[in-house]
Amino acid sequence: MKEKISITSIASLSPLGSTLEETWQSYQNNDHSFSLSEINGDKTWMAPLSESSKLQVDELRESDGKYRKLDDSVLFAMVASRMAVKQSGWGNTAEFGINMGSSRGATKLFEQYHKEYLDTGVTSTLSSPTTTLGNISSWVSHDLGATGPEISHSITCSTGLHSVLNGVAWLSSGMSTKFLVGASEAPLTNFTIAQMKALKIYAKAPESNTDSVVERSRNYPCQALNMEKQYNTMILGEAASVACLETGVVENALAVIEGVGFATEILKHNTSISANAVCFQKSIKMALGNLNPAEVDAIVMHAPGTIKGDSSEFNAIKEVFGENMPQLTTNKWKIGHTFATSGMLNLELAILMLQHNKMISVPFVASEFTNGNLKKILVNAVGFGGNAVSILICKNE
Repeated sequence: MKEKISITSIASLSPLGSTLEETWQSYQNNDHSFSLSEINGDKTWMAPLSESSKLQVDELRESDGKYRKLDDSVLFAMVASRMAVKQSGWGNTAEFGINMGSSRGATKLFEQYHKEYLDTGVTSTLSSPTTTLGNISSWVSHDLGATGPEISHSITCSTGLHSVLNGVAWLSSGMSTKFLVGASEAPLTNFTIAQMKALKIYAKAPESNTDSVVERSRNYPCQALNMEKQYNTMILGEAASVACLETGVVENALAVIEGVGFATEILKHNTSISANAVCFQKSIKMALGNLNPAEVDAIVMHAPGTIKGDSSEFNAIKEVFGENMPQLTTNKWKIGHTFATSGMLNLELAILMLQHNKMISVPFVASEFTNGNLKKILVNAVGFGGNAVSILICKNE
C-alpha cells in the first residue's frame, strides 16, 4: 500500500448486539445466537438480529413515511451508518464517499413483489426502485446528507471486504480523504434459505432426540473451523456493518490498515474453490507484502462451516505461513454466515481483539491461544467463485 489507512470507527447491527460494547460482551461467552424457526415447513436454524438492533431498525422505519417502504437490508445499513459516522466525529462534514455492498440485496421485498406479480399479474409502483442494488448506498447517502460519490456492488460473500478495498483505493488515489464502507444483508427469507439448502450446505435441524448429529448440533449447530466434521453446518444470519476510513494514520484510529490483498480463481464449479484455496494464498501474500509472516498474530477466517470451505482456507493458510502459523479463529459458530456482511463482522472482531488485547476462541476447537500480544491481525473473506479478500490491520501505536 502507498499509504496506511485509518479505521476511525466501526458499527454494526448483528445477532450480537447494536453497540461495540454489547458486541464485545457477547463475545465473552460461549453461547451461540441461533434459534429454530419454521421455514418452508421445516425447522431451520438461523441467527436474527439482537433485540436491541431490531428496536433501532423499527424506530428508523417509523421515523419517516418514505422509510416504511424500504427493505430491511437498507434500514440495517442506515442505522449502522448513522452510528459509524457519529463515532468517527464526521458530524461536521458531508464530504465523504460511500460504498455499500450486499450479496442478495432487497431479498424480502423482492420475494414479496414477485409473489404479488405471480398472484395478480401486476406489481407495485415501488417494486423496481426499492429492490435495486444501488438502493442501499443511495438511501444511506440521503439519510446522512453526504455529498461524495456513492457506490453499490455485489461480489457474493466477499462483498463487505471489497467495499474496504474500494475505499482504500479511493483514498490512496487522492480523490477522497474520507470513505464510509460496509455491507448489509437481510437473508432470512423463505427463498434465500431454500437456495442454501438446495446446495446441501445448510446445518440440519433436530429431528429426533437420538440422532448423534442432532445431539452435537444442540450445543453448536454451526461447526465452523472444526476440521473433523463429517457434514456441512452453514447457518444464515442477518447483519449490517459499516466502517469509517480516513487517509493516513490519525489520532483517533481504532486500527490501521497496512495491507490489502485480493484474488480470483478460475471457476471449476459455480460455488467451490480449489482444495488449497489458491485465491486465498494469493490474497494473503498480497496483503502481507514484504512483512515476515511470523509477525501476524492471528487470522479471523472466513470459515463458513462447510467441509470444503473450511478446509480449503485452512490449507491455504498452512501453505503461506508454514511453521509460523498464527492463532486462528472465526465467529460463524456464534452468529452464522451473514453473506456480504461476514467480512465486515470479521473486521469488527479483529479490531475488538486488538483493542482488548484478547483472542476470542472457538469453544469446540482445541487451541493454544495466548493473550496480551496482539499487534497484527489478518482478516479473510471469500465468495462463490473464489473471490478472496484479505485485510491486514494493526494497532494504532
